[in-house]
Amino acid sequence: MRLQTRDLLPISPRPGRSGPKRISPPGLLIEGFCILIVLGTCLLKLPWATEVPVTWLEAAFTATSAVTVTGLSVVDTASEYTLFGQLVILLLIQLGGLGLMTFAVLTALALGFKLGLRHHLAAQEAFNEISLSTTRRAGASIAVFALSMEAIGLVILACFFVPEKGWSEGLYQALFYSVSAFNNAGFALSPDSVSAYVGHAGVTLTISGLFIVGGLGYLVARELFENRSFSGLSIYSRLILVSTLVINLAAMALFLLLEYGNPGTLGALDSVGDKLLAAWFQATTTRTAGFNSVDIGALTAGTSVLFLLLMFIGGAPNSTASGIKLSTFLVLMSATRAFLKGNLTATIGRHSLSGETVLKALAVTTLAMVVIFLGVLGLSIFVRADFLDIAFEVVSAFGTVGLSRGITGDLGAAGQLIIMAIMLAGRVGPLTLGYMLTMRRKSLVRYATTEFPVG
Repeated sequence: MRLQTRDLLPISPRPGRSGPKRISPPGLLIEGFCILIVLGTCLLKLPWATEVPVTWLEAAFTATSAVTVTGLSVVDTASEYTLFGQLVILLLIQLGGLGLMTFAVLTALALGFKLGLRHHLAAQEAFNEISLSTTRRAGASIAVFALSMEAIGLVILACFFVPEKGWSEGLYQALFYSVSAFNNAGFALSPDSVSAYVGHAGVTLTISGLFIVGGLGYLVARELFENRSFSGLSIYSRLILVSTLVINLAAMALFLLLEYGNPGTLGALDSVGDKLLAAWFQATTTRTAGFNSVDIGALTAGTSVLFLLLMFIGGAPNSTASGIKLSTFLVLMSATRAFLKGNLTATIGRHSLSGETVLKALAVTTLAMVVIFLGVLGLSIFVRADFLDIAFEVVSAFGTVGLSRGITGDLGAAGQLIIMAIMLAGRVGPLTLGYMLTMRRKSLVRYATTEFPVG
């Protein structure tokens, strides 16, 4: 398929080339997010957006959390924002989730993935070979996928909320939770999130199903829809599905083991069925969504450390989830296993990984650790809290998870600004890095190889 010059995306020219200066796709993404945050802040500061006045910083924090689909909040969404304010938050969540997912899929195209449309494009040079028609089709297809999943969630949740709350309130809450869950946002209309439904199988399984599908990503969902069989999927999709199931079940088992007798969490539930539901929900939401059905502040130290790992890993690429991504974690584990076995090549599912892939995974993980370290350092200076609480807050913000051990409301101005920066970095950072990696140029200079002590 030949692409016309007029169809190419506007890319900033390479150094040494003349032409008008244009914004690169990552710059456009970050600029779009910042514009959304500013507009959201202004809308949330309007008198009719809140029950009681909020500061500009509180409005900005909420807008940033919504656009980055994190869920952390310094004010209670249900009691301090009016219906108008809540709808603004919902719109920011939707735009942030769809915009990020669209950019993620286009980045995946640039890295060589197939989108699964009638024609298959593997861009050889960043976005320079992705036409505007492909972009429109991809964006429309992603929007249809997201809206369809949210509509299904709305109908199912309405079956439970409407009999309890009436038609208007029931439908509204079903809509809010459906959009928030699919986009892995974690915003809720109750101060204790969904703790009131900890033993309600219909609500907890529907919400968890929504954020799991959102965390799998569009490319996996598209392949599942087109192939309808596990064997027909690509190695990437098969690994994402299997590893998601394995890590969710393992996290659930560990959560049960660590919290079963804790009177502040699972120990307070009467039946084994309720404990299993709560364990499944809390284990699966931690990597992506940020809802909670038990008191996060009452978790044992061991469970909190487990959650740090889950939030750091995050969901799949090209999804509404963040973190270093599940695929990055798989590559790192495969490379480690290969080294320990004395192999020079890492393998996944009987497929060899290139050295470039391993280096990309290392780059993403290293930068993530730098952001987290700087965030922990900053909060340790400006916020008086336990180290575990600070680390939990920072990793939750970076993974755009939204869980907190109870210090979000006590961050202060400096702490809020730090968390806002981390939320934005965690949301757009890995994708921006991924795009930059497609633009790199191999050096023509080769140096002599040397052995360097490591470990």
